[in-house]
Amino acid sequence: MKLLVINGVNLALTGRREKTIYGARTLGEINADLAVFCAEQGHEVEFFQSDLEGALCEKLGEAEGKYDGIVLNAGAFTHYSYALRDAIAAISVPVVEVHMSNVQAREEFRRRSVLTEVCRGEILGFGENSYRLALESFWL
Repeated sequence: MKLLVINGVNLALTGRREKTIYGARTLGEINADLAVFCAEQGHEVEFFQSDLEGALCEKLGEAEGKYDGIVLNAGAFTHYSYALRDAIAAISVPVVEVHMSNVQAREEFRRRSVLTEVCRGEILGFGENSYRLALESFWL
């Protein structure tokens, strides 16, 4: 399988921001571990991060025929980006929504995702392991 992990707004700051919520490891460190994990399972994974909503939408649109699955942590865009929702709905590649924190146990505005309805599933609250669980969901 060829998989894509997409990280959205502010996730490049992982390891520096709100460490009690997102942990002390950087996104690069997390991605490196995920690459090893996928390779050990015989799968290929690529990574993309942008703080720009349009860039995330473009990457989703380019995924058709290139990837077997997408793991998406859209960050704050999760709660209001109908553009991302439409981009997910427009492709046949399955998308699993991921959040490192348990957004249901946080501020009220974080409890609503406009993306969930068009995603294959949602994994949240397991820190960086949320990504691993989402990736595994494609081959289990």
